[in-house]
Amino acid sequence: MTSHDDTAGRPPEPYDLIGVGIGPFNLSLAALADRAETVSALFLDARPEFRWHPGMLVDGARMQVPFLADLVTLVDPTNPWSFLNYLRDQQRLFPFYFGERFQLPRREYDHYCRWAADRLPNCRFGSPVTAVHWDAGQRLYLVHAAGAVHRARHLVLGTGTEPVRPAAFAPLDRHPAVLHSADYLTRRRALDAARDVTVVGSGQSGAEVFLDLLRHRAGDGTRLRWLTRTRAIAPMEYSKLGLEQFTPDYTRYFHGLPADVRDALVPAQWQLHKAASAETLAEIHDHLYERTVGRPIDAEPVEILPGTAVTEAAQSPGGGLELHCRHGDSGRRHLVRTDAVVLATGYRAVRPAALDPIADLIDWDERGRYRVDLDHRVATRPELTGGLYVQNAELHTHGVGTPDLGLGAHRAAVILNAVAGKTLHPLPQRTAWTTFAPPAAPGPAPQPAVLPRPQEGTERAAASR
Repeated sequence: MTSHDDTAGRPPEPYDLIGVGIGPFNLSLAALADRAETVSALFLDARPEFRWHPGMLVDGARMQVPFLADLVTLVDPTNPWSFLNYLRDQQRLFPFYFGERFQLPRREYDHYCRWAADRLPNCRFGSPVTAVHWDAGQRLYLVHAAGAVHRARHLVLGTGTEPVRPAAFAPLDRHPAVLHSADYLTRRRALDAARDVTVVGSGQSGAEVFLDLLRHRAGDGTRLRWLTRTRAIAPMEYSKLGLEQFTPDYTRYFHGLPADVRDALVPAQWQLHKAASAETLAEIHDHLYERTVGRPIDAEPVEILPGTAVTEAAQSPGGGLELHCRHGDSGRRHLVRTDAVVLATGYRAVRPAALDPIADLIDWDERGRYRVDLDHRVATRPELTGGLYVQNAELHTHGVGTPDLGLGAHRAAVILNAVAGKTLHPLPQRTAWTTFAPPAAPGPAPQPAVLPRPQEGTERAAASR
């Protein structure tokens, strides 16, 4: 690997790639790049250390993907940064083996990623990237971070997503009793004084928060309420053939669809990537069932209200909060008074401010989003010749597999192969039993060949010269 030490007074050699942000996806790329001797890489993150959704590491919460969806295994099972090698390092292989659980505790996945991030030499924390410039003369990116300027031929954005707060809650943006699920564990004590708590959102985060509140507030008289716009509290699609929509095959199919079709398809597939696991929903039901043994079902102060949207939220004149709600099917409106709200309303990709200096060199689509090719490279103006790649910012071009950890290693390998200009990691051509696209439309039927008699062939050839 090329050295970047300036030992002779010369500027250090530019990196082949710099990754901005170190979440699971860029960490996967860092792990694969660590073994790529022909590619030099540096990954920068503003945080002092790796943390993965610390606000949602609640007791009992498990991953929704198998442990094989680690940083490297689905591309390179022999890689030393695999989860199984982590278990060996932690002397936990036998306990994991006897546990016979395919899905990891969320806390263990976080600890595994921190184990890798702390040891990977190409990861640097406490290095906020403040600006990215393009030097057309050198044909290099200039990445400003923590008082230094790093040069790179290619850039990979892995800056993650930010919590979404619905517009209806804008008047309560800074209210101490309204928090996003991303901050749930760090701010859970702020809910202790509330005697009425409402959870908004029916995805996995919403289900986990609601279950955690049921466990921690059992028997203290607190009313717990779960609101969701979806018509039903439905489980995530987890059938074996259904999961094939999280394969590279489906990604290629989705990428080839017209943009308007893709935009309509993503929200319609909510049960693939925004629903809760059947196991978590079963735990909620079991908990409520046991709490009401020997009593009527409505004896517990618990409400679950699907098909209900919050259209307006405000402080109540008498204290507390008021949520103006509308039932989707009936159109009926009602008012909910509550003391605190947990918004389990998801996340969205945002453009990092560090990109502002090169924003005019990016070929945005008509909605101000990245145009992203199959190699996850962003379309740019001709004068920006360095590759600009994104991870988890291409839901609109690559589909529901974009935020899924199961495709993380594959995407990282695609990007690494593209940066290297050769195949460092061979990738499978077929990954699903399902054929997502119909057969190509047949062309005109071929006409049978008419073989000329020898004298005809001679005459036609002479005429054509």
